[in-house]
Order: sequence, then C-alpha cells, then structure tokens
Amino acid sequence: MAEDMAGFKGKYEHSVDDKGRVSLPSKVRKNISPEAMDSFVITRGYEASLDLYPMDVWNQLEEQLRANLNVHREQDRLYVRTLMMWAQEVGLDKQSRIMLPQDLMQIAGITTQVVIIGALEKIELWSPENFRQYHERYADQSYEDVAARVMGGM
Repeated sequence: MAEDMAGFKGKYEHSVDDKGRVSLPSKVRKNISPEAMDSFVITRGYEASLDLYPMDVWNQLEEQLRANLNVHREQDRLYVRTLMMWAQEVGLDKQSRIMLPQDLMQIAGITTQVVIIGALEKIELWSPENFRQYHERYADQSYEDVAARVMGGM
C-alpha cells in the first residue's frame, strides 16, 4: 500500500461511550497521513473484528481491487460485495474520537470496551472477548513457527 507512510503498530484498550464513540490513541493518530484529512473508512474485518482505514489508504485499496479483481469470478464478487456493503465513512471529531456504526459494533461484539491494534496500513478494532478467543485459538502455534512460515519465503 502506501510505501512512504509509517505503519500503525501497538495494542491499546479504550472505552466506548454510550453513543458508540472511541478515542484513537495519540500514538496511532501520529501515523495518519495528512492526505487522509482525518477521514476513515470502517468496514468488517476478519475473525470478528473491524478494519479502520485512513481515507488515503482506503482509496489505494479500492484502486488495487479495481486492478486485480475479476468480476467474472464468484469469489471475487462475494469478497468485494461483503467488503463494500459494510464500508462506512467516519471522521475524527474534535476530541479525536470516531463513531463506530452500530451494525459494525454488533458484528464485532463491541460494547463498552475496544481493543485497538495497529496492523500496518490499517487499524483493527476488536471486542476484548473476541481478541482473547482469537489468541486462544492459536495458542498451540509458537510465534517462531508462524514467523518461519510467513517470513521464510521473503
């Protein structure tokens, strides 16, 4: 994606207010490029999480999808439909909060607390329970083994 920008990193836990707003940590905000203009697209992520893309990164993702998806393949159509039907634009307010759409909060099981994970070009939002279950599911795999499989061919 954006080669010249710093990647999002770190894990943070924040509360979600009764209106569905959550503050983005300052360490996350400092890696948002000026081109995003404090605008984001939030959509369904993998493993019961939400993905938050700065607008400039989202625009690059859309370009990548246009260039690489084959509209004649059923799986490609299913992927783009699912990704796009949940996608909603959100912006930072004056208190550096974003509004989490209710339907996406339900998909991710987010209620009063959220785990924020920096994931390179995007920010992942998890319910604490789903994040714990995700890690438990892979508890039998060592970090070293996963790293060797993922990074071994680089």
